[in-house]
Amino acid sequence: MARIVGGINVTHVPYIGRAIANNLQQDPYWKPFFDGFPPVHEWLAKVRPDVAVVIYNDHGLNFFLDKMPTFSVGAAPEYQNADEGWGIPTLPPYRGDQDLSWHMIESLVEEEFDIVTCQEMLVDHAFTLPLELLWPGRKSCPVRTVPVCINTVQFPLPTAARCFKFGQAIGRAIESWDSDARVVVIGTGGLSHQLDGQRAGFINKEFDLMFMEKLVSDPLWVTRYSIPDLVELTGTQGVELLMWLTTRGALLGEVARVHSNYHIPISNTASGLMVMEGV
Repeated sequence: MARIVGGINVTHVPYIGRAIANNLQQDPYWKPFFDGFPPVHEWLAKVRPDVAVVIYNDHGLNFFLDKMPTFSVGAAPEYQNADEGWGIPTLPPYRGDQDLSWHMIESLVEEEFDIVTCQEMLVDHAFTLPLELLWPGRKSCPVRTVPVCINTVQFPLPTAARCFKFGQAIGRAIESWDSDARVVVIGTGGLSHQLDGQRAGFINKEFDLMFMEKLVSDPLWVTRYSIPDLVELTGTQGVELLMWLTTRGALLGEVARVHSNYHIPISNTASGLMVMEGV
């Protein structure tokens, strides 16, 4: 059966794409952020994943405010990166893994998750930038991919408890897949930030660091908070931490923190990075 080698949670701020395109990794503004990644590259070289299940939130390429599914899973042979108008270079297509996609879809439905199946799917910065950060300088991504979208845009959002259970169902699906593939689960987004309104620029370092700590030792801790609570604590867009929590759920059982990095701000966002593996 397939094996989950670990999980990675990482920020997906669009501005990172410009820094990569302009080779600003050693610029004083960017260096503390990019310096967090070499240990992750070393870990990936050691565990050698074949497939990445990428849990992120769509920013309008596939779904908009009039039609926003709670959970959706890609089942395409490849995923095109579309131009979002951010000035970030459009990247080559990403290979899919349809066998794992359909196995996950069928398994999730059996576990009573009503997901949207996407046999065609565009991917945006929330999918592409983390992969570029994790495998930099490649002409194409070295792993096959399965995109999983969670609604963190249009209310009502799924609760933290529901997302954790969704992650657990993803983990069980991967581990029951009849394959010898090594799978890494990647959650993208966050951490605390708010892009608009009276609290634009809001960052909550104390909560972010507590969340990162509890994600390892007591992931159900965050499920005590309602979505309005999380908006208050992390900002309107800070609820992207739901993707981090889903990734933690997919790892099943206890985990150890392999590496983490936290830096503020990138643009107006608290940037986070964490690698976990089962113990």
